[in-house]
This record gives sequence, C-alpha cells and structure tokens, in this order.
Amino acid sequence: MSRWIGTANKGFAPYAMEELRRLLHDIKFQQLSSGEVFSFETELNHGAVLSAIAQHEPIFLRHIQPIERTIPLSGMADDLQELGDVVRHAGSQFAGKRTAVHIRRVEGTVFPYSAADTKAVVDAVLLELGSEPALKQPEWIISIYATRDQLLIGWGTPQELLSDWPGGAVRFQREDGQVSRAKFKLLEAERAFGLDFAQYRSALDVGAAPGGWTSLLLERGLAVTAIDPAELHPSLLAYPRLTYLKKNASDVKLAPDSFDLLVCDMSWSPMQMCKLVLELQAALRSGGIAVITVKLMHRKPLQTIREVLSRLQEAFVIRKAKQLFHNRDEITLWLEKK
Repeated sequence: MSRWIGTANKGFAPYAMEELRRLLHDIKFQQLSSGEVFSFETELNHGAVLSAIAQHEPIFLRHIQPIERTIPLSGMADDLQELGDVVRHAGSQFAGKRTAVHIRRVEGTVFPYSAADTKAVVDAVLLELGSEPALKQPEWIISIYATRDQLLIGWGTPQELLSDWPGGAVRFQREDGQVSRAKFKLLEAERAFGLDFAQYRSALDVGAAPGGWTSLLLERGLAVTAIDPAELHPSLLAYPRLTYLKKNASDVKLAPDSFDLLVCDMSWSPMQMCKLVLELQAALRSGGIAVITVKLMHRKPLQTIREVLSRLQEAFVIRKAKQLFHNRDEITLWLEKK
C-alpha cells in the first residue's frame, strides 16, 4: 500500500483523479484543496505506482508527491524540530545529492512557519547529512505539504515527482517588452517535453497574433512564418527572419516540407483546430515537430481529447499530451509528423 498527493490545475483535479482511477484501479481519494490538490491511497506499492505513471502519464496530473511520513501539528516549535528529525532519519536518501526543499500549505493550517524558515531548518539538516541544498536543478526533492493539522512529507527525483517546481507550478519571470503571457506556455512546453527550439531552422506559427510564440522562436534563432489576420506586435516586424502573412491560415498555400516546426495556439474549437492543422501538415517535413494547444470548451474534456488525438493520428505520432501549469482551459500536445 502507498499514499500520495496529486496536484492538477485549478478546477481539473476531478479529471486527474479519473485518469488515476483508470490507471491504478483500487484507489481512494481525499480532497486537500478544492479542485486542485488531493491525496490518494492505493494497494500498489511505491515502485508500482511510479512505474504505472511513467508508462502512462496522466494528462491532468501536474505533480505527484509520495507521503513517506506524517507529523501531527501542534503549531509550536516542536513541529519544526520533528520535521528536522524526519529528514535526519532518512539521511541515506539525501547524502551526496543536490536536494531542494519544497513547501506548500493549505489555507488555515496551524503550521505557522514561513517557507523560508522551514527551508532554513531542513537545509541545516541536509548539510549535516552531506547533501547540498539546491534551488535549481536538484537531483532530489523533499516535498512538504501542510494540511490544517498535519505535515505530509515525501521525497523523490524531479522525474518521479513530474516537476522540479513546488506542486509543478512552473514560474517564469516576465520580461520588459514581453509581447504576451502566452510566451510562458511555449517556454513551459519546451521544458516539459525536453525540446530545444534552437535546434530547429524554420517554424510555422498558425494563429500567431499578437506574437508571443513567434517572439520566443525568433529569439531562439529560427526563421518564422507567422499567419494571422490580426496584427502582430510592432516590435516583431523588425526581425529579418520573420515572414508575416496577414490572412486566414485556411487561405494560405505553403510549399511541402517547408518547415521543421509547427506551433499553434488558436482559440478555436478542438475539431476546427484539428482540421486546420491537418490541412497544413504537408508543409511540415516528415519527422518535424508540432506543438499545439487544444481548447477544452466542452463538459467532457477526456472524450474531447480522445477524439482530437484520434483525428491527429492520421498524420502525426502523439509524443505527449499534457495540461501544463500555464495552460488554462486547454492542454498542450507534442506531435511528430509521420
């Protein structure tokens, strides 16, 4: 038997729970933060759960944390001391590794200490154990979740926890002159899917305006053809590597095999988006990559996703489907042209 915490985007926890129910079968859930964070218990052991999730990663599960230890909270200094003792007793897990400490809490918890104070105590114990406290690129993560009356503590690698950010909440710093926040979605997709856009030469951005995704690809050094009847941000027009087609994508004729990357972040219905991408796929070379968002406009997102993937499989291999932290009512797909 094993216990876990799962996290999804706000409002999408029921879908993450349904995916886990289908994957792990004998499972019991408890809500921790409405529509977002939940705990679950399964008869499967720790390794079997990680293996199942690694083989069939749920779309809506943003982050996972094993519950290795539980500390009843008193609201006093003893809570921090006991937390330090838990880490100390599990010292062999952390010795010689770069270890991050992630703290999350529910509103109304009796745990009174800030994330900084909690991290300072745990970091001191890690140094005793010969572990290097880390803020970035950790090899190991200690995850601490404060409920109203308990600390739920677990640890694992970033790969096992599905993210190296607390709760999978990936944060990017807004830049001066940034065209739009949509850029964060493509930055997160690049990171989550293990892509490096700088390795590509030419990209097609469908529905580009105002140009958040185009701006990132231009910064990475690609030649970008941006299609949209709406206006691109004026700051992009000075790029010599930009071709701007101010028209509807359905009216554009493109030479076959012209691009090795296609991106699309349009606020269209899922099936309209599928139709458009399939019409344009001939312009993408075989083996080329597509990164597209699917808007979940209906009450049955799991069914919508199945229908979308079925359609897109006509021309693409589905590498991954994931609801990223910066997605709203949508998911992001990573596809490879057949």
